[in-house]
Amino acid sequence: MPRHTPDTLNGAETLVATLVQSGVEVCFANPGTSEMHFVSALDRIPGMRPVLCLFEGVCSGAADGYARMTGKPACTLLHLGPGFANSMANLHNARKSQSPVVNIVGDHATAHERYDAPLTSNIMGITESISHWVRRPRSPRTVATDAALAVQAARMAPGQVATLVLPADTAWLPAERPAPALPALPPSPVAPDAIIAAAQALESGKKTAILMRGAALHGPGLHAAGRIAAQTGATLFCDTFTQRLRSGAGSPAVERLPYRGKDVLARLDRFEQLLLVGAEPPVSFFAYPGQESWLTPPHCAILTLAHPSEDGDAALDALADALSAPAQGSPAPLAPPELPPSGLLTAEAVMRTVAALLPDEAILTDEGITSALPYANLLATAAPHDYLPLTGGSIGDILPVSTGAAVAAPDRKTVCLEGDGSAMYTLQALWTQARENLDVVTIIYANRSYAVLNQELRLVQAQSGGQNALSLLDLHNPSIDWVKLAQGLGVEAASVSTTTAFADALTSALRQKGPRLIEAVI
Repeated sequence: MPRHTPDTLNGAETLVATLVQSGVEVCFANPGTSEMHFVSALDRIPGMRPVLCLFEGVCSGAADGYARMTGKPACTLLHLGPGFANSMANLHNARKSQSPVVNIVGDHATAHERYDAPLTSNIMGITESISHWVRRPRSPRTVATDAALAVQAARMAPGQVATLVLPADTAWLPAERPAPALPALPPSPVAPDAIIAAAQALESGKKTAILMRGAALHGPGLHAAGRIAAQTGATLFCDTFTQRLRSGAGSPAVERLPYRGKDVLARLDRFEQLLLVGAEPPVSFFAYPGQESWLTPPHCAILTLAHPSEDGDAALDALADALSAPAQGSPAPLAPPELPPSGLLTAEAVMRTVAALLPDEAILTDEGITSALPYANLLATAAPHDYLPLTGGSIGDILPVSTGAAVAAPDRKTVCLEGDGSAMYTLQALWTQARENLDVVTIIYANRSYAVLNQELRLVQAQSGGQNALSLLDLHNPSIDWVKLAQGLGVEAASVSTTTAFADALTSALRQKGPRLIEAVI
């Protein structure tokens, strides 16, 4: 059998070199024995930044946040089937974000498979369940080509999860050379007929809602959408849990659809037509007894300007020109809300204070759910920022997303709004923030409960009021001490319970570099 010598590259080295040549610059890693040759290759192949995460769900969530801010994939490094399984909840969110992600999953050497060792699993079945693209090379000679294909698959519009399962022997055996980067596959152009149909619909005088998703919410298409709204009186919307929204002063007003299905139906009831740009028609997050799951009112016609795989930015720009829309829309003014009056801290007061103090070009990540959603409109006239919420509904995503976003944009302040229950899923992200000295301010809404589930218990008509049921939704006995948890993971922290103390703590955190945590007791 050929041996790897200092003058030859092994499979792992060709893999890392190919990833770097394909534009993958960051690896969020939680490696094990099967991945040691990849780890070693990072010292010999320049251009890849390794970021250690203490849980695989942090790796996948960080890759999601990085992709949302850069539009390009990072890679994760995961250990066999169980390691990949630990990453799956936040890969689900990344999939719903349409984020390009490349997973490298080590596996047993091919000759070792037949022994059914303790970590042997149905790794292909596990990875295929959440990935758009999966490949398992059988030879070190094909590892590089498969890596290039993985990056190309991840970058396929609007963004995909690609997984390369790497048997350990294909990493340590000699290989030939890295593979060249493959061309990115751009989004498809929108058919001219779709633009003509949309223009005719908007010129009909019917009251129109435009529901957008994807790059159109933070790229040049958002400016074009503002022009269209100014010309036609259409109202701009995005999904409740969209991937990324450019918000605040200077951007056209985009209204987030409400979370509850009945509220979506009520809001859309006044519209006669719904124009989709990279979005799907809205549906209820869950089924509820006696309530609708399909949330477009019967009298509201649905038209599609751009499917998710199509170029929504270019379509909106062409539509604005077809409508002879003005060169500028009506961007939001810079008019942050006033700080709340002195008193006990509330969820509204937290959001009001964040909106008032948010610095220019901040990245605001949000998994506050019941504490944040009702007050998100306060951000509309805050300083210009990018807004990244939870997307796929699998809680525990936003601490990792904040980590990845801060790696992607180190010169911008990241402010993270997080519920105390959700934060417990991936609090290990704080350690990575401390180790990498990432500029993240985390605000924990400490309401000591899974507040959203208290609402769900009533809405699904399962409310009993008994102590057994309520005990599963309550976070007291003992209460979580977020100051001690954060400090134990290397992050400076403070706990506050009044509006004045919160404003002081946030002001101090925003003035400093590096990770900080504020426990907001509400």
